[in-house]
Amino acid sequence: MDVHNVDLTISAVAEKQYPNTQFPEIAFVGRSNVGKSSLTNVLINRRGYARTSSQPGKTQTLNFYNIEDKLYFVDVPGYGYAKASKASRQKWGQMIETYLTKRQQLQGVIALIDGRHAPTDDDISMHEWLKYYKIPTLTVATKMDKISRGKWNKQESLIKQSLSLDANEQLVLFSSLTKQGKNEVWQWIEGRM
Repeated sequence: MDVHNVDLTISAVAEKQYPNTQFPEIAFVGRSNVGKSSLTNVLINRRGYARTSSQPGKTQTLNFYNIEDKLYFVDVPGYGYAKASKASRQKWGQMIETYLTKRQQLQGVIALIDGRHAPTDDDISMHEWLKYYKIPTLTVATKMDKISRGKWNKQESLIKQSLSLDANEQLVLFSSLTKQGKNEVWQWIEGRM
């Protein structure tokens, strides 16, 4: 999709605040600082539109981005951030779970993991949770420009094995610097619209 018009419609914390449209929604989940904002900015052809934070765990709302009056990207608070209080993490967890399990407009989830490392326990738990709820999921390994090209195959195998990805589950290797993987991510999104 060629994106010209993007609008941050609302930063929501409760169901009653969600946009009242029938546009399909794609949610972005991942650990704090995994690169959700960077991926979003590449997909919408913007620099710095989706806020990248130097402070992990800062996003505490569901951010609904209206893309061309055709769909919403929904930026979900990052998980696995240790400095947030237990009460805060529980509150976010309930908000995220409510959105992911009850929102009828949700057509799929893009689950981001840091491509430089093996998936964390939190990444594995999120993957298993999405699979349990039968939510269509695309796994995207971010920050691939930070490792040498010669190690990509090994890293890809490690990620697939750690997450127990089956043949039907797609993994996209992504770099916000080179835009590697952008087209594959858009193809997956357009297949859910």
